[in-house]
Amino acid sequence: MAALGALVKKLWSVRRFVVLLCAPLALVPVLLSLPPKEGRCLYVILLMALYWCTEALPLAVTALLPIVLFPFLGILPSNKVCPQYFLDTNFLFLSGLIMASAIEEWNLHRRIALRVLMLVGVQPARLILGMMLTTSFLSMWLSNTASTAMMLPIANAILKSLFGEKDTSKDMNRENEENQASLQQNKLYTVPTEMQFLASTEDKDLTEEKEVASDGLSDLKKEEEYRTNIWKGFLISIPYAASIGGTATLTGTAPNLILLGQLKSYFPECDVVNFGSWFMFAFPLMLIFLLLGWLWISILYGGINLRGWRTKKSNIREDAEARARQVIKEDYQKLGPTKFAEQAIFFLFCMFAIMLFSRDPKFIPGWASLFAPGFISDAVTGITIVIILFFFPSQKPSFRWWFDLKAPNTETQPLLTWRKAQETVPWNIILLLGGGFAMAKGCEESGLSVWIGGRLHPLEGVPPPVAVILITIVIALFTEFASNTATIIIFLPVLAELAIRLKVNPLYLMIPGTIGCSYAFMLPVSTPPNSIAFSSGHLMVKDMAKTGLLMNLMGVLLLSLAMNTWAKSIFQLGTFPAWANIHAENATSLLTAVENVTLSALNKI
Repeated sequence: MAALGALVKKLWSVRRFVVLLCAPLALVPVLLSLPPKEGRCLYVILLMALYWCTEALPLAVTALLPIVLFPFLGILPSNKVCPQYFLDTNFLFLSGLIMASAIEEWNLHRRIALRVLMLVGVQPARLILGMMLTTSFLSMWLSNTASTAMMLPIANAILKSLFGEKDTSKDMNRENEENQASLQQNKLYTVPTEMQFLASTEDKDLTEEKEVASDGLSDLKKEEEYRTNIWKGFLISIPYAASIGGTATLTGTAPNLILLGQLKSYFPECDVVNFGSWFMFAFPLMLIFLLLGWLWISILYGGINLRGWRTKKSNIREDAEARARQVIKEDYQKLGPTKFAEQAIFFLFCMFAIMLFSRDPKFIPGWASLFAPGFISDAVTGITIVIILFFFPSQKPSFRWWFDLKAPNTETQPLLTWRKAQETVPWNIILLLGGGFAMAKGCEESGLSVWIGGRLHPLEGVPPPVAVILITIVIALFTEFASNTATIIIFLPVLAELAIRLKVNPLYLMIPGTIGCSYAFMLPVSTPPNSIAFSSGHLMVKDMAKTGLLMNLMGVLLLSLAMNTWAKSIFQLGTFPAWANIHAENATSLLTAVENVTLSALNKI
């Protein structure tokens, strides 16, 4: 048995090497079963999908494969593949990442988080709401992973002030056994410490003995269960809020930008999706989902007690909440008065958001209309603000310095240095986005997307609202096991062709698919935020599965509601647009050519 276990471990340790070698050989039949160019492109896409799902190579390295395989296999020349890695969409995302670095550098995120928590209060349900609001707001502008990593230390500090150090189950069992032994021997009951109930305590009448009530142990068990549930509710709410918040802006998460990039590749005339229009659609959806998610988590983990709504709180809980309030206040005071750099970052951050939103909001002319049409994009706006970070002073400039000849000539530190940006910006995400855009370009140029569309005849009878729900469910389940970026890269070309087959606006299917990628709540491996929260050691897989199942269901239903109500007016989803009609006509002619080539090849055989 030990030998079998050792063999399994050895096989697991070389799994990546096995996948790297076997996957290219296993996919060879794909090359032989399709027309030459389409087959070669599908071969590359399936190979990349397999590597992404198994992580046989780092995700960013897998994203570089089109640069090698597309030219070698005759799918696309390198001068068409390489520019896909530096589209303006990539620079829009880069501007958001650099802005996030500046916010982290000056602890602005911590000041915002603590201020929100001071406002919402310290009752468990309110604290969970404050955590979710703050995390989702940060995730709108920062990456989901960074937002989670920023908020978890703050959450742990508050939890420790409320509940003390979280013991392992073994320690708690040992304490319960000791209490039982004391009861049996002395028939006396020692007042439990707040460590056993809600928090670590100072010396306060802990040695007082009294007659044991018959329900003493059951009360102890209930309080311990309450404490554990609240701890879990706190930790699980942060990654969920990060995933939900990232959907509200185009720069919030990578799948949103991949949608924008692939729209420009497949439908160059489509101009209805920009930062402003996306925000008007996704922000209300995020708020509704966040509120329902907070209610579900609070009810499930005891933050809101529906049975004991009017039950008076114990003195221990009141003391613990008072200490938590004091901890938040002290942490906020440690930040000191607001620095000039924080004020400057906050001002530039507001300018960043306002200029992106007002560039072309669609319902009124934006400031971009003052310039030549098509010259100003969201990337131009983002990079303009970001450049200011590298020369704007971090200390308040003094005009006296210019007139004081004896003043020291010290170099002023900017709000953000390039060294700091190099260290904190996740450059691998830029390559991952580029790999998705290169894959989309290969599908388009090779005719693979048209070939896939030609195989979607059985789905033409599906009502579009039903198609939205089915697509969201399938993608939300798929992304539980695979990277959301890889998932949307694989599915978007199929959804675009399916929409053309159904004669509906492509955005009607592509937007639910994109947002559905962020609705991965059930497993620790679903998203990096889930993994970070799970690694704390206080959550189990069944906790995430139980909570995430209803979260997924709520997300699917709310997204379907949004697509059939306010999204229709924002994106003009009620009609089949001209920009999609042009693509459909080109696809039809190309599909006819592909079928002719395939038939001629079959006749020769």
